[in-house]
Amino acid sequence: MRILFLTQVLPFPLDAGPKIRAYYVLRYLCQHHEVTLASFVRPTDTAEAIAHLQQFCRDVHTVAMPRSKLLDVVHMLKSLVTTQPFIIARDWMPTMVHLLQDLIARTHFDAIHADQLWMAPYALWARQAVERREETGERRQERGNAQMRPLTVLDQHNAVYLIPKRLAEHERNPLKRALLALEARKLARFEMGACRQFDRVAWVSNEDYAALQRRLPNNAAPVPKTAMIPICVNPQDEPAIVRQSAGRRVTFLGGLHWPPNAEGIQWFVQEVWPQVHAQAPDAILTVIGKHPPAALQEGAVPNLQITGYVDDPAPFLAETAAFIVPLHAGGGMRVKILDAWAWGLPIVSTTTGAEGIDICPGENILIADSATEFAQALIHLLKDSAQATVIAQAGRAWVERRYNWRIIYPAWDRIYSWQTITASAISE
Repeated sequence: MRILFLTQVLPFPLDAGPKIRAYYVLRYLCQHHEVTLASFVRPTDTAEAIAHLQQFCRDVHTVAMPRSKLLDVVHMLKSLVTTQPFIIARDWMPTMVHLLQDLIARTHFDAIHADQLWMAPYALWARQAVERREETGERRQERGNAQMRPLTVLDQHNAVYLIPKRLAEHERNPLKRALLALEARKLARFEMGACRQFDRVAWVSNEDYAALQRRLPNNAAPVPKTAMIPICVNPQDEPAIVRQSAGRRVTFLGGLHWPPNAEGIQWFVQEVWPQVHAQAPDAILTVIGKHPPAALQEGAVPNLQITGYVDDPAPFLAETAAFIVPLHAGGGMRVKILDAWAWGLPIVSTTTGAEGIDICPGENILIADSATEFAQALIHLLKDSAQATVIAQAGRAWVERRYNWRIIYPAWDRIYSWQTITASAISE
């Protein structure tokens, strides 16, 4: 099949959850189909990253994604006077539309794959553009005389509306809380509408699918659920980190430009870390991730180390006694848990942090929601290195069996097959 694969982030290097999801789905599809990638890029994306993707994609096309506070204000004002969510308005770029217009004019695609909700409007626009060309007779289906629009597939990394909804629940500023709640309501409506327009919808967790279903009014048609395919990583080819037995590092890793990460680590620093430090004064809290918030500063609490983004976190991970996921907002799956399992690290997470992932609390992860519970779980790992190793080894074995892309991603074959496309066309 010829597939047009649309991404909001360049899916390499593998330094963020959305990139990891898109990358391994892309890798799997490229093994069986002819895939053209169209992706937004940021100034930090490199020619080397694009060259890596060109090794297995038929073509790779990129469009610059501009970001600025001024543009954010413009899109926020636009969102406030319309029903469109802010994050959707912000990411609609005429340059991407022009690229898609050129691609569909030159190539007949059998399917259009939207990676995350942000790319849904582009996939639907491209499908409509193909339909308009068919109606005017400018293009005919290459397999016979039948006119058949491309299959559209949406990969729902998460129920996006949950992110601003949960942030609003923990926001103390009344104005910010109101804006976040408004964005959540708009996103829920937009998300349900977008899902219904796609031929296939892949969900990463049943929790996210159920969360969107709960937003439906009475007697409304259900949101499509084609398949539940979890985010996966590559433990088969990556050995676990060799941890130092005397390591005393408590490690957080994640992009701090993402509000749930920023909110979560600030809660941890203010509420949890002082309790840990009181009982384990030699422990070091290391926060790894780009764009740390101004409120998070070294010296604010004892033994706090803020590294910013690092190319290779392995030296920090080797000294890690516990890996933390202190999130209270978000949706989908936290890939950092899959990564930490693959690295062979013991993990402490909130319930929300581990949401959407099949876990065995107490065996391959520790779950704690209150500040006191979280601190006690960490102190337990710091004081009992043997038990920490048992939990880490169980996590590594779990991810090898349950979240290995080479084992799980053949599930995409149920979505991408000539039989499903033909059946879809006949039913319409």
